[in-house]
Amino acid sequence: MIPIGQFLADTDKRKEMQEKGIDPTSVAQICRDIINEALEDKPEDLVLTTHICRGNHASSWLFSGGYEPIAKELFATNYDGFFLEYDSDRAGDFAPLRYWHNKESKIVLGLVTSKFPELENNEEIKKRIQEATEYVPLENLSISPQCGFASTEEGNQLTEKEQWEKIHLLQEVASEVFKR
Repeated sequence: MIPIGQFLADTDKRKEMQEKGIDPTSVAQICRDIINEALEDKPEDLVLTTHICRGNHASSWLFSGGYEPIAKELFATNYDGFFLEYDSDRAGDFAPLRYWHNKESKIVLGLVTSKFPELENNEEIKKRIQEATEYVPLENLSISPQCGFASTEEGNQLTEKEQWEKIHLLQEVASEVFKR
């Protein structure tokens, strides 16, 4: 879902579009409508989610910026879940979640980076989840890595052992926070 995704939220990319006479908000609205039309007759037992990717190649990224510029259109799509990258300051705060409206959908907070080996702090992750509950009830939240560990052949700058440590951290936090 790149069109309504991070490309349209990146401040520099939005500016480039505007300089070419293209309104990024209108593009996001068109993408929203196309997505909803495509999802209109999906089977009820089919769960469709989307990941808003900032790029993930050799521990680098393509786009920066929070979700604010696309949040209204993003959360007006009829996906069953949204995988959102929240592993760094580049992602902004949780305020755009205020536009989340589909109480049946899930928000998956990508709070653990897949780009670098340093292990996140358990308590800090729990604090961030708590911050997100200001906008989305806990029962609609989940956690994950911010993106895949090897979205391209090159992978990212961390070992398999470091990847598993991050997955185990997510399992640990999830078992403490989401007692489902």
